[in-house]
Amino acid sequence: MPFVNATDFVKRLLVGRKLSSAQLGETLLPKRIALPVFASDALSSVAYAPDEILLTLSLAGLAGLAFSWEIALAVGVIMVIVVVSYRQNVEAYPSGGGDYEVATVNLGPTAGLTVASALLVDYVLTVAVSVSAGVQNAKAIFPFIAGSEGLWAAGLILVLMAMNLRGVRESGTFFAVPTYAFMAGVLTMIGWGLFRILVLQEDLPAPTADFSIVGSPDYEPLVGLAFVILMARAFSSGCAALTGVEAISNGVPSFKEPKGRNAATTLALLGATSLSMLAGIIALANLTGLKLVDPDGHSHFVDQAGNPIDYHTTAMGQLAETIFGAPSFGFYFVVGATLIILFLAANTAFNGFPVLGSILAKDGFLPRALHTRGDRLAYSNGILFLAMAAAGLVLAFNASVTALIQLYVVGVFVSFTISQFGMTRHWTRHLKDERDPVARRRMQRSRVINFMGLTGTGVVLVIVLVSKFLYGAYLAVAAMIGVFILMRAIRAHYDKVARETAVGPMDARLLPSRVRAVIMVQEVNKPTMRAVNFARATRASSIEAVTVSIDDAETRAIIAKWDSQELEVPLKVIASPYREVTGPFLNYVKGLRSDNPRDVVCVYIPEYIVGHWWEQLLHNQTGLILKTRLNFLQGVMVTSVPYQLASSQYAIDRAKRNTAAAWRRPGSGQVRIGVPSDRTKEQ
Repeated sequence: MPFVNATDFVKRLLVGRKLSSAQLGETLLPKRIALPVFASDALSSVAYAPDEILLTLSLAGLAGLAFSWEIALAVGVIMVIVVVSYRQNVEAYPSGGGDYEVATVNLGPTAGLTVASALLVDYVLTVAVSVSAGVQNAKAIFPFIAGSEGLWAAGLILVLMAMNLRGVRESGTFFAVPTYAFMAGVLTMIGWGLFRILVLQEDLPAPTADFSIVGSPDYEPLVGLAFVILMARAFSSGCAALTGVEAISNGVPSFKEPKGRNAATTLALLGATSLSMLAGIIALANLTGLKLVDPDGHSHFVDQAGNPIDYHTTAMGQLAETIFGAPSFGFYFVVGATLIILFLAANTAFNGFPVLGSILAKDGFLPRALHTRGDRLAYSNGILFLAMAAAGLVLAFNASVTALIQLYVVGVFVSFTISQFGMTRHWTRHLKDERDPVARRRMQRSRVINFMGLTGTGVVLVIVLVSKFLYGAYLAVAAMIGVFILMRAIRAHYDKVARETAVGPMDARLLPSRVRAVIMVQEVNKPTMRAVNFARATRASSIEAVTVSIDDAETRAIIAKWDSQELEVPLKVIASPYREVTGPFLNYVKGLRSDNPRDVVCVYIPEYIVGHWWEQLLHNQTGLILKTRLNFLQGVMVTSVPYQLASSQYAIDRAKRNTAAAWRRPGSGQVRIGVPSDRTKEQ
């Protein structure tokens, strides 16, 4: 017990005190906190999306950089279309399902799972890319990081995980200051730079203004097919600025009332801020003569004499040095805020992934453990799963942004396109039944907006797939397919178990002739009915069923099903404001022992017997914990009786084969009963 108390103390120290379910309203976010919570990913994209545009265009030398305006304008148009389109999404579907719900309701479960697969993969990549970008930038200040970038990135992911386990509001309040500092620093730099150049007519050349660029021979001359390919690559790289927009539609439940309106307002603020920053950075880059080259050597700087120059830095760093001077407070403020926001961009995924995972778990497509909230009313299991997946990714790629960025963007545009198609179907479906002229005009306007979103994001998706597929996007596509197949398999398993355990007409009344096992479950199904009948057959002094209420809707459903069976066994409901099952149940059993110390309490716990190792991850977790804890209570008997699912036959057959093989194995020392061994025969 002291070990348990010490463990709980450490947990409280890291995560904080428990929050009751009644305190959920206290964790909801106002717009001023929701903006940094859900916008850090999209805002941080502004820190590297202009770089990606300029780096890609540099492959064609100075001729390519001349098109940065056009590429930035095209990205800006898509950003406006996506933001305006998603405002329709959050107002029409404020439940938090986001693109998954839109696609499922309007296009069917297959489309919904496709969107969910894309988003889950993209959230993991968001964490990996953002933290890796921050680590790569941090090497300029902390050179000792070089060589172990993956380990540092994994450590930072664990820190972000710990922060988010403390709850959405608490982590959002912590991250709000650096996010707003980044916005203020970049917008001030843009405003002051444009004022000095356009109003004061100052000449502000960037550090690379006098350099020339030698590009890749693949894009010289920049005409014909080479021009089309380069523009497509630059555009798809610049579209990284749109990542994170979808997180708000998945996080609507975290907003204060009115949720849909507040989410739409936050989305508009995000779009306006991101667009202003992207346009301002590209404008300053052109006005100051800023240039970037590919760090992998596909393009490089040369001086006026044609000598190569080794100079690699970011657009944000060059602009801060040009506008504020280096060293100066403004320079360090902008560079420092940019570095921090790259790390914090991962926080958007830590808020979007667990909510989406909870919805998918509720629908049976992910393990049910992802559906429940933790001590701090955050979806703790989803946060842990995301952190482990992202940490594994940065360790595998050693936090290489160049390698990871090729996998990025694909998933988010898959969800964008399918979602906008679903919203177009949504308005078309509702227009068939709507007769109010004012409402019809509003729906028609919304349908036009979402159709424009479908067209724009669909075109971008094709461009991204074509231009990035061979550079690594195929890995992201393969991951999405794998996640899709896994979720379908989990749902098929849960459906199969539900069919096996469904209550039949006689299940509640058939008494066994002998009691050999007792099963207790947290649902009204065949194992529950068998457990009740076994308990009645033992002729106990008193019999009662106990359920722990962690979700009001589910508890009401259990009570209704229980009453429908017309059982003679009363059902007692234990309230659990902190959503624990084991703690309240153990306290109830202890109370029975303390009231009657000479009595023996027999606790019946159900256990599914399965045939595959992976099925153990989907069942028996609560029962395993209860058995372990109850075994330490004096005067309490624990009876665990297996309920064999159909898949258990595989384990039985496997055991028979292993036993037969052991008998046949020479020198095994095993002798089958009734059959003489070879040594006996010889004697």
